[in-house]
Amino acid sequence: MAAPDPYERPHRPGGADADTPDDRRGAIRLAALRLFAGQGYRATTMADIGAAVGMRGPSLYKHVASKQELLAEIMISTMERLIEASQEATAGADDVREQLRRAVEAHVRYHARYGLEAFVGNREIGNLEQPNRDRVLRRRGEYERGFRRLIERGLAKGVFDVRSARLASYSILDMGIGVAAWFREGGEFSADQLAYQYGDLALRMVTATAPASRPSSG
Repeated sequence: MAAPDPYERPHRPGGADADTPDDRRGAIRLAALRLFAGQGYRATTMADIGAAVGMRGPSLYKHVASKQELLAEIMISTMERLIEASQEATAGADDVREQLRRAVEAHVRYHARYGLEAFVGNREIGNLEQPNRDRVLRRRGEYERGFRRLIERGLAKGVFDVRSARLASYSILDMGIGVAAWFREGGEFSADQLAYQYGDLALRMVTATAPASRPSSG
């Protein structure tokens, strides 16, 4: 029996029968996302993307200039969403341990629910052209520094104990990124259950005294 395709789950509605220009562009972007994930950016042509949404060249180019434009849009919006989700998750907490937990939970939830974007964002960075590559890398740096600052605050307060806040932040981020490759809805854990457990793991990684785990149901 063939293994399930880890990149078959879209998260945006849309299709070739979309009615408005925005809907049609959304359908094109979704088709590109699926193709980039399934066969890679370099192997995907604009003709492939057009065929996936039932458009030929002239019609397709009314909505998007190039597949590079689509790749940049996907990758930049992915990083902006991750940054926004992390900021929203930590805004209501004062305790640095709880802030780190919530940031990790948001990180894992995104990678569980939007595996296509996460996969393409990590695999195709080398195919992103300037200046968009630098734009994405700056956002990645900003996102990582948010985790690092939390760990540095915990170190200053004496509740965390690691040699390198940078290394700890990289490890936590990598741990969550891997979720995009294997998580399936309907599996052993829901996205929320997985996020709670990864929050515990992250706190143990920085040798904090972890708060009691959240309920495993949900």
